[in-house]
Amino acid sequence: MLHIGGALPETVDFFSRYRCKLHFIDLFGDLPELQPVDDAGASLPQRLSGLLHLPEGTRFDLCLFWDLFNFLGRDAIAGLLDILRPHLHRDSLGHCLAVHSLKAPQSGKVYGIKELDQVSLRPRPAPLPGYNPHNQGQLEKLLDCFRITRSVLLAESRLELLLAANLRR
Repeated sequence: MLHIGGALPETVDFFSRYRCKLHFIDLFGDLPELQPVDDAGASLPQRLSGLLHLPEGTRFDLCLFWDLFNFLGRDAIAGLLDILRPHLHRDSLGHCLAVHSLKAPQSGKVYGIKELDQVSLRPRPAPLPGYNPHNQGQLEKLLDCFRITRSVLLAESRLELLLAANLRR
């Protein structure tokens, strides 16, 4: 299981009930490194690869992206999925939060799992840089190794999207 974000205690407690290996990668703290750079520094794929550190042979059954895609540009999303693609299998699932309206404000929440039917929400200490939301139509095009299988409209013009692997091999 891949969880993009900090390891909240309730999420760790929830998954400790199951026989699984957890990979927590908090890319939210590294958002400035995932923005386009005009200098001769490391390329975006190199920066992403350095942040993810995914062991070879790892396969994810579930990827929890939360609202990460609202803070990444098209190139960063493509780069992230290029790195994740070898770690997915045909039955991999995903979850993300998007916006229905591009005018929706940043949520200001940190997400986790409390129970099978209950998400944990905590306030973020400060707004995150690089808020660049994508709506469902845009994400359908950007998330090329996933297909959206279900979307639910939430409060404040937010969307919850359930994803299934869409691997073309």
